[in-house]
Amino acid sequence: MKSQTPFFAGLLCAALGWANPAAALLFDQDITPDVIFGSGNANGGWTVDRNNGVELGLRGKVRFDLASGAPENTFNSDGAGSYSFDAGVPAGQAFNTGTWSVEWSVNTDFQNSGGLVLDDLVYVFGVDSDPGLGTSFSQADIINVIFADHATGDGSTPNGGGTVAANAGQYAAQIASDSVAQNSWRADFLLGGAFDPNLDATYDFYLAAFDANGAPLARTDARIVVGNGGSVPAPGSLALLAAGLLCLRRRARGVSRRQRAARTR
Repeated sequence: MKSQTPFFAGLLCAALGWANPAAALLFDQDITPDVIFGSGNANGGWTVDRNNGVELGLRGKVRFDLASGAPENTFNSDGAGSYSFDAGVPAGQAFNTGTWSVEWSVNTDFQNSGGLVLDDLVYVFGVDSDPGLGTSFSQADIINVIFADHATGDGSTPNGGGTVAANAGQYAAQIASDSVAQNSWRADFLLGGAFDPNLDATYDFYLAAFDANGAPLARTDARIVVGNGGSVPAPGSLALLAAGLLCLRRRARGVSRRQRAARTR
């Protein structure tokens, strides 16, 4: 990422009840149209849900090899939504940098049928900060923000061909017209001060999409296993926040109004 927009600082809402319209996830998939962020990033290894014209994908990837510090197109998938990585600080990296990243993809029109665009929906990205076998989720709508450095595009965008906005106005215009958004986030960005790269740990992540009325459309889940994985839940980790989707909808609607105002100036 070029900027570290603090999506999970001051943008937290409750864990949501969820009834997936079709609960079966697809594993080790390619996403559509391709991986459009950065350059040299291979497709494949994604845990995907495709429902209601929406495709959501999550995967883990080696961000820095432990021994060399080099990036890799290595996913270490178990074929069932779990991704395994070395514990420790990679060669040449700062003390709080891990070996792995979480990559996500949203496509609101994966069938290229002239369907929805990005800002038609509300999204929830869930990040588990408990390194044990319990979960402690923070959530944020990662699309309907004032400004983000996601790569965006549509069904014709080629590998590495996404557009990254230079400012808030450009970002607002992109999510009002594009159907695809993707990004790759390092562990230390996602987990902040809660992250210790040397721990044996297990972290869970999810990405969900809802329509403007709060009806669920699609959801995908992925697990990151670091080293030997987590053990017992950390004290208090099973307590989740208590707000809910209404918080995200209100925030998203407020942002949408600001975006529309920005586009008319």
